[in-house]
Amino acid sequence: MSSFLQQLPALIGVVIGALGSYLAVVRGDRVRFRREQEARWDERRLAVYAEWAQALKRTVSVDYRVAAHLGNDPHPHPLSPQEAEPLLAEAQLARDPHGEKLIMLGSPTVVGKAQEWVVTVMEMERFLREGRRDPAAWRILLDRQRDGRDRYYAAVREDLALPPGHSGRLPLPAEM
Repeated sequence: MSSFLQQLPALIGVVIGALGSYLAVVRGDRVRFRREQEARWDERRLAVYAEWAQALKRTVSVDYRVAAHLGNDPHPHPLSPQEAEPLLAEAQLARDPHGEKLIMLGSPTVVGKAQEWVVTVMEMERFLREGRRDPAAWRILLDRQRDGRDRYYAAVREDLALPPGHSGRLPLPAEM
């Protein structure tokens, strides 16, 4: 019995060490799993943010072409409102599912900036549906749309902890 009592502290040390190792591995696995899960969600949110922006940009691109037809924009490929109608309807239908994903996965700040941007695009569409020929008013809407896009992308970068990026603005010709 005396031999067992002499080895008991070593045995207790081995048990405590094994338990400590087990707990450290379990904790490390949980931390790694959580980190990997966050990375997957960040990747998914980035994809949703980009898809929604691309879908909205399709509408904006058609709007530029219609504005050129009306003499409001220097776009090199004008498009009549009648020709644009099916393209705008298609862009809207394509944008809706992306909008739902954005609402589900996006941060409240990003969703809010997306809504601001899309409201401006809707104002651009209304301007064009009315057939207005006012390059100065169009330029104001265009600047608001670009500012909305910039704010949306800034919110996306902040949400995903990305560094600041380029605004993507191309200089506009002085005269339209």
